[in-house]
Amino acid sequence: MTIQHLKSGKPAAARAEDDAKVRKVVEDTLADIEARGDAAVRDLSAKFDGYSPAAFRLSASEIEAAMQKVSARDMEDIRFAQTQIRRFAEAQRASMTDIEVETLPGVVLGHKNIPVQSVGCYVPGGKFPMVASAHMSVLTAQVAGVPRIVASAPPVDGAPHPAIVAAMHMGGAHEIYVLGGIQAVGAMAIGTQSIDPVHMIVGPGNAFVAEAKRQLFGRVGIDLFAGPTETMVIADNTVDAEMCATDLLGQAEHGYNSPACLITNSSKLAKDTLSEIDRLLKVLPTHETASASWEDYGDVILCDTHEEMLEVANDMAYEHVQIMTDRDDWYQENMHSYGALFLGARTNVANGDKVIGTNHTLPTKKAGRYTGGLWVGKFLKTHSYQKVTTDEAATLIGEYGSRLCMLEGFVGHAEQCNIRVRRYGGRNVPYGEPALPIEAAE
Repeated sequence: MTIQHLKSGKPAAARAEDDAKVRKVVEDTLADIEARGDAAVRDLSAKFDGYSPAAFRLSASEIEAAMQKVSARDMEDIRFAQTQIRRFAEAQRASMTDIEVETLPGVVLGHKNIPVQSVGCYVPGGKFPMVASAHMSVLTAQVAGVPRIVASAPPVDGAPHPAIVAAMHMGGAHEIYVLGGIQAVGAMAIGTQSIDPVHMIVGPGNAFVAEAKRQLFGRVGIDLFAGPTETMVIADNTVDAEMCATDLLGQAEHGYNSPACLITNSSKLAKDTLSEIDRLLKVLPTHETASASWEDYGDVILCDTHEEMLEVANDMAYEHVQIMTDRDDWYQENMHSYGALFLGARTNVANGDKVIGTNHTLPTKKAGRYTGGLWVGKFLKTHSYQKVTTDEAATLIGEYGSRLCMLEGFVGHAEQCNIRVRRYGGRNVPYGEPALPIEAAE
C-alpha cells in the first residue's frame, strides 16, 4: 500500500491546542450565562455583535418588517428550497411508523414516535448569513411536529437579517431571536429571565457554537457535533482539475478552519488540482478565508488503488464527500463513515447545502463514524410500551421474570413478578422464592 500526502494541513497537535482554547472560552461563557442570565447575554451580544436592542425576541410586526425587505425573487427562491426540503422530510417522517405487535398470546408490545417538545434552532450568521440553515432545522422540526420551535441567528450589520428571518418564519418558528454564537446557544439551552429553556439544540455553527453544544449535551439534547464544514473530493482521471479545485474551494470559503481534502489515484490530477487551486484563489472573491483554510486545513492524498482511497476516506469520515469516479456506485455501497455523499460530477455539495432537499446539518470531526446528519427523526423520540391482557400471559411471563430476577439476586424485582403469578395464576409462590413452572411446582 502506498499513500502519499502531497499536501498536509496543520499537524494534529496544533489543531488540538486550538480546540483546547475554544473549550476554555466556551466553559467560562456558559458559566456566565448561567449566573447572570439576560445581563450576560446582553453583554456578550454588545461585545461580539455590537447589538443591544430593547428585546432580542422579534415581535410579529418586526418579523413582518424584515420580510418586507426581501425581494420577490429571493422569496420565491426560499419557497422553492423549502418545498424541496419539506418533501424529503415528509417522506422520511412517513417511513417512521408506530408499531404494536402481540409477541405471545396476551402480551402486546409497541412503540410510539413522539416529538421533542421544544427545540432551539441555531442559524449561523456573521460573514456568511446561512439562510438555508433555517430551512434545515426549523422546517424539519415543524414536519416532525415539535410544538415549540425557537430560532436564533446573529444580527448582520447591526440588524436582523431579512432573508434569515423570512426563512425562519416561513419554516414554522414560534419564537425568533436575534442572538449569535455561544450566547444564543447558551440562552436557549440554559434559559434566562426572558427566554424559557428548550429540550434540544440543533444546527451548525463555528467552533465555539459546536463546542457549546458539546458542553451542554446532557443538560439538553443535541442533534450532532456539527462544527466547521469539511469537504472531501474522491476523484480519478474521469474528471479534471478545475472541477476538483472548484469543489474544494467552494467549501473552504466557509471560514478560516474548514478542512478540504482531495483523495485520488491519479498523480496528474493531484498535481493539476494543486495548480488550479492556486489559480482560482487569485480570482475568488472569498479568497481570504478560502486561502487560510486551504493553507492550514487542506490535504491532497495520492493512493495507488480505489480500495486504498476508500480506506482513507472511511478513516477520515468527512462531513461532505463528493465522489467523481468510474465507480461511484461502488463507493456508495462501501462507504460507511461520512456525513453525506454527493455522487457524480452532476451533483455538488452546494446543491445539498441550499436547495436539493437533503439536510445540510451534518457530522464533523469524525462523528460520521457513529451518527448521520440532522433529519426529521432527530426530533422524534421512540418510546416503547407494553401491556399484558390475559391472566395466562401474566402468569407465564411472571414465572420467567421471577426466575431471571432471582438469577441476578434482585428479590424485590422477583416479587413484582411473583405477585402477578399469585393474583392472576392462583399459584402459591413463597415470598422471596422464584416462581417455578406449574409442572415443576406440582
